[in-house]
Amino acid sequence: MNRTDLTVRAVRATGVEVPMKLPLGTSQGSIRAAPLLLIDLETEQGVTGCAYLFCYVPAAAAGIAAMLGEIERVAKGERVSPADLWAKLARRFTLIGVQGIVRMALAGFDVACWDALAKAAGKPLVSLLGGAPRTIRAYNSNGLGLMTPEKLADEAEALAAGGFAAVKLRLGYPSVEADLAAVRAVRKRLPGRVALPVDYNQALSVEEATRRGRALDGEGVYWIEEPIRHDDYRGCARIARELSTPVQIGENFSLPHSMEEALAAGASDFVMPDLERIGGVTGWLRAAALAAGAGIEMSSHLFPEVSAHLLAVTPTCHWLEYVDWATPVLAQPFELADGHLVIPDRPGNGLAWDADAVKRYRMS
Repeated sequence: MNRTDLTVRAVRATGVEVPMKLPLGTSQGSIRAAPLLLIDLETEQGVTGCAYLFCYVPAAAAGIAAMLGEIERVAKGERVSPADLWAKLARRFTLIGVQGIVRMALAGFDVACWDALAKAAGKPLVSLLGGAPRTIRAYNSNGLGLMTPEKLADEAEALAAGGFAAVKLRLGYPSVEADLAAVRAVRKRLPGRVALPVDYNQALSVEEATRRGRALDGEGVYWIEEPIRHDDYRGCARIARELSTPVQIGENFSLPHSMEEALAAGASDFVMPDLERIGGVTGWLRAAALAAGAGIEMSSHLFPEVSAHLLAVTPTCHWLEYVDWATPVLAQPFELADGHLVIPDRPGNGLAWDADAVKRYRMS
């Protein structure tokens, strides 16, 4: 089947809430279950494209699903051409703004479109994009939330098993001393080869981030992620200048133009766009070009299954963030090999739903 033959028939969204193996305690709260929205794009030609979104809170699933209903109304009967559909839908939502749940819905639809095109072409998504299936280096981002140093050390040791070359630690304790105790406990337990990025989840002011960052310099931290409000690029740039430890931001870039602003401000040493915020596959490809132009290494945020395909064609590919939150509802879970995610050599992005699991975890 020619990839240009597909036309949109329907868009279905199903909310599930999947228990996490390891609760995630961050400076902004604790997460014990992953609220996901599974998206199926049905085409008139019988090809179905799949995607999922992470909704952060279960209540958001209904709002995103409603936006997907409007997307279906506007896109029904249209040719599956992601860039053209994005432009048409962005115009439709101009007055409300392509932000928040609107942007998330558009991104999920975009990912499903690309999956359908790859399936129609009989190619893995990475191959459709000009690459080839391979393994992508991952860091383990499951768990390692805020807890006692001894528990952190035990969990870090378990997360590094299986050959991971890095695990991510959440910080943002009431004091810098507590942050240092957490880092030192984990660093002491992990082999020296295992990198330790840390994430503040926007918990600090510029002044406090600078103070804590200086304390962390020399502690073997690989990067300091989102130390302050995500869109304070000038503040992030100041912190990056002051610290020897690299600063990482990007999960909250809202479409590629936000990333362009951050790069222009010198806001960070690394970037890590999020698939549902940067604009799906279409937005990611534009972001990857920006990173390449700036010569800055680019990692992913969440969605490891699809992000692996995209990192494989990203010129400045850095790290894949690995979480297993969607695994319980996948018919064919992705394979890990020595700390790398294996891109499957099958048509599409590799996502397919386990119907029994979807029924079990379906939101009421």
